[in-house]
Amino acid sequence: MRNAESDMDREELERKRQELRDRLAAIRRDLGGGLTRDLEDQAQQLENQDTLMEIARVTEQELERVERALSALDRGDGG
Repeated sequence: MRNAESDMDREELERKRQELRDRLAAIRRDLGGGLTRDLEDQAQQLENQDTLMEIARVTEQELERVERALSALDRGDGG
């Protein structure tokens, strides 16, 4: 049986999951953009790619935690 608190937690987790999915999609778009012809710009783009890849890694880890929490709620484990 679900109570108001667990429903609120579920709503928050579902919102967070969508936010994380949107963030990952934006990062993947940025990473897939390719490099410019200008060598200076390419150097900056490559530095930015390293940063984006790390942000994506951390975001994926957070998304996995949210998915596990939602699964636990589905099973009735409460998280």
